[in-house]
Amino acid sequence: MKHITIKNTNQQIPVGKIVCVGRNYSEHAKELGNEVPEKPLVFLKPASALIFSGDKIRYPSFSNEMHHEVELVLLVGKKIKDANLKEAEDAIEAYGVGLDMTLRDIQTKLKEKGHPWTIAKGFDTSAVVSDFISKKEYTLTLNERIILSVNGVKRQDDLLNKMIFSPAEIVEYISSLMTLEEGDLIYTGTPAGVGKVIPEDKIHAEIEGIVFLDCSVE
Repeated sequence: MKHITIKNTNQQIPVGKIVCVGRNYSEHAKELGNEVPEKPLVFLKPASALIFSGDKIRYPSFSNEMHHEVELVLLVGKKIKDANLKEAEDAIEAYGVGLDMTLRDIQTKLKEKGHPWTIAKGFDTSAVVSDFISKKEYTLTLNERIILSVNGVKRQDDLLNKMIFSPAEIVEYISSLMTLEEGDLIYTGTPAGVGKVIPEDKIHAEIEGIVFLDCSVE
């Protein structure tokens, strides 16, 4: 079982499920030719996909187009179901930054056929996370910048307040669909600027001044 590390503490939280939200920044939806959703678009990654800062992202042999997607990641700290907005906010334990690595060529083919995205989103090493910072230590304002660079060149850079659905709204909605439990991770969507990576690329991602991760592609 994999564990999340909370910065400046001895806490090691076992990871549960990984719930992801797509198209949560309107400019990203537009860059891929998708409609802006009326409700959060939810999909899952297996916990086996999770790796951490310093680990290597492995390029699957069955894809020729792997993309980076940088995201604010929420750590759920308590069990909730059908939460209201306050209960949803209270259930957020900590914040991290993550990568939702996506096989864009595979995803495009699956979408054309109306099939689920699992193959494009759930492969080994497709979910990368940083250490997390406790909400008790840092209050997220959503005025923070979320940034990703590849080989030192900035590709994604936006404000968290550009999200269509706020963190609490996302948790509230997901809890109406399924029970959320301590240790679950929620990826909250990526801003515009996603792009292809190739072997030996080095990726740096951060919520500016708060949490960061570094990894490479092999």
